[in-house]
Amino acid sequence: MSNPISAAQVKELRDKTGAGMMDCKRALTEAGGDVDQATEILRVRLGDKALKVGGREATEGTVQSYIHANAKVGVLVEVDCNTDFVARNDDFVRFAREIAMHIAAVPTTAFVSEEDVPEDVKAAELRVYEQQAADKPDNVRPKIAEGKWRKKLEELVLLKQAHINGDKYDGKTIEEMRAEMAGQMGENVVIRRFSRFAVGT
Repeated sequence: MSNPISAAQVKELRDKTGAGMMDCKRALTEAGGDVDQATEILRVRLGDKALKVGGREATEGTVQSYIHANAKVGVLVEVDCNTDFVARNDDFVRFAREIAMHIAAVPTTAFVSEEDVPEDVKAAELRVYEQQAADKPDNVRPKIAEGKWRKKLEELVLLKQAHINGDKYDGKTIEEMRAEMAGQMGENVVIRRFSRFAVGT
């Protein structure tokens, strides 16, 4: 049986290629965890252009804000790209603002990607879920806990969430929107970090 693909391996391949997380995971699984082989698989599937873009460091970008109409919730978000030209592009700036608005509306959002979630947070949650499933047989408890954790990640991790404006974005996740923007701009687009401010919290 092959070893499961770790979040660190996915992050390494994603940093190297700029491909989406699910594409990276599938390629790594196919390649048995070999990053170089997975890169070749992605080159075949996505083409050289996408990977060249992903390989370039995102050192330009924009910081955008959203303040809710009641002036009690506000968000700052940094979205990076490769060139100043794209950083000033109206569609790119609008994308960053849409991300800020989404974060303002979803107070459970704590991390940009799954790789950002500390191991101790995951371990603590899994312990709770296993205890909640104490009345179930031993062999199914870890599976139940893992299923609940995957669901919890959708609350915690920005890239896994469907944008709150589901009608406008056809139910796409933030990661799908990010990948689309990268394709549209022809550059690596990275949601780097965010801060959410709420009065009284």
